[in-house]
Amino acid sequence: MKRVYLASPFFNDKEIGYLEQVEMMLDEKGLKVFSPFRHSADAEMGSRQWSIETFMDDIKHIKWAEVVVGIYHGNYSDSGTAWELGYAYATDKPVILIHVGENSNLMVHEGAHANITLKGLKDYDFDQLPSSFYSGAML
Repeated sequence: MKRVYLASPFFNDKEIGYLEQVEMMLDEKGLKVFSPFRHSADAEMGSRQWSIETFMDDIKHIKWAEVVVGIYHGNYSDSGTAWELGYAYATDKPVILIHVGENSNLMVHEGAHANITLKGLKDYDFDQLPSSFYSGAML
């Protein structure tokens, strides 16, 4: 069972909707998933302690993961998600990028091992981890 860190923004209903779809698809594949959306620090949200605990827990789980899956909403996407994807790349974790937006920043899609769509996730083989390039609008 592969260990997966799921990087994604979850600040509005649209983002949470995509996140829940991806969580369900990864679960159906039998993967062990860490989703920061489901794990919150015990400290008061917005406090310095909460910030430290959240950061350290996310780092710990990116290190724990064998692969990082990112839900990418295009060039606008969340800076925290972009940081997680960059950290994963820098630590030699394969990044599987699920494009749900209309464009991409070259730094994000070029750092991905595979660039797929939400529909492509359904058939993606996490045992073989095939690579693929992004071919849409880019900035």
